[in-house]
Amino acid sequence: MTSRTPITLGAVNVEADDPPALARFYAALLDTEVAGGEDGYAFLAPRPDGGFAMFFQRRSGPRPEHSGQHLDLTVPWGSREAEAERAVSLGAEHRWDVLDEVPWVRWTTLADPEGNLFCLAEHPPS
Repeated sequence: MTSRTPITLGAVNVEADDPPALARFYAALLDTEVAGGEDGYAFLAPRPDGGFAMFFQRRSGPRPEHSGQHLDLTVPWGSREAEAERAVSLGAEHRWDVLDEVPWVRWTTLADPEGNLFCLAEHPPS
């Protein structure tokens, strides 16, 4: 059997109408900074305490009404509502909450300023 390096998540790439503006929204939401970008691209480097990089590129085609992929961002237990309010204050739109359907997670689904869905999820302490 051949030895190989395992596949790992390096970054999440988000197509955007205005990549720098959307990068600034996520930088503020994730308490980080826009690390760079030019000519229709922007990116957030991983936070020093861990996480993943995010790249934003100019949208290449029409937006589907509901993408099959979205970000699930984990927040500390008990902070989901406050973090959702903070996201709304940064330009997100609240869509719905799922509080009692799954015993090991509660989440709030929001849309970023360009309408892309993302969730803020909290898991009960073990």
